[in-house]
Amino acid sequence: MNSHTDVAKGAITEADGLICAFVLDGEGGGTRLDWEGVRAWKPDDGVLWVHVDRKDAYAADWIRRESGVGDVFAEGLLADDARPRVVPERNDLFVVMRGVNLNPGAHPEDMVSMRMWFEPGRIITSRHVRLMAATEIRDMVINGDGPGDPGEFLVRMADRLIERMGPTIDGIDESLDELEDAVQTHTSPELRSRLVRTRQSAIMLRRYLSPQRDAMSRLQAERITWLSDLDRAFLREIGDRTTRYVEDLEAARERAAAVQDEFNYLISERMNRTMYVLTVVAAILLPPSLLTGLLGINVGGLPGVEDNTAFWVVVGLIVGIAVVEIWLLRKLKWI
Repeated sequence: MNSHTDVAKGAITEADGLICAFVLDGEGGGTRLDWEGVRAWKPDDGVLWVHVDRKDAYAADWIRRESGVGDVFAEGLLADDARPRVVPERNDLFVVMRGVNLNPGAHPEDMVSMRMWFEPGRIITSRHVRLMAATEIRDMVINGDGPGDPGEFLVRMADRLIERMGPTIDGIDESLDELEDAVQTHTSPELRSRLVRTRQSAIMLRRYLSPQRDAMSRLQAERITWLSDLDRAFLREIGDRTTRYVEDLEAARERAAAVQDEFNYLISERMNRTMYVLTVVAAILLPPSLLTGLLGINVGGLPGVEDNTAFWVVVGLIVGIAVVEIWLLRKLKWI
């Protein structure tokens, strides 16, 4: 195995879909392999971790033809749509988990799936979009601080995936705090757009995270020999955090709906107030308009046509009518 040793901290290149491959030494480090080294690996060499790009044709062919994984699970490692789940196969385990998309230009709610196959002495993981959790574990192995066995690998991967959701969910809560304050002072289209985006993010994250909560619950109950009691304790704690995040997202969704209702109420109140003012103005102007309309008809016999003071009489009459109307509306408590 020494012919494939490369533990320097240099850059890792993806050749033929092989993102990285290591034989773990059980103490946090590992020996880096290429495809030739992966094929030459034997169970006695140590725990093998192979991480591939599932969209690469060469890597996909290796999974289907050479990995030794059953057909159903091989297709699961390569499937486009992967819902979080845990499927045991004797003492092996197929796991799908999701993490937030932290790649530049991406939305966190566009979650990335990590597909994992575990055997007592081998780990196969696949993804297409870059996932920070896997990159971090790879760097840990290079630095000699990585997982030493499949159980620890599963714990660390689950922990990194759920840990990165925390800031995203906190961001949703902070955005809702700002929106709750802002909606009391103004109701601009930009505010409405922010509210819609925040609510959609909470809904989408909850929809994707709920199955992962169920998967974590099942994972704790599986009778897998290579999962130690300590591993199960860590998985239980990660499952509790996942449940708490789901509850936080549900609360955020309800808060967003309440803010949306408040926003709609304020818009409706403003429109009603505007319509009320326009109605009062129209009611005050209706009798004067009727009077001026009557005096403006083009027929003979109109009073005051030859009287120079008639205009001011009409103006005074209109003002008087307006004053009487305002007094009457206030007496009726309409204004």
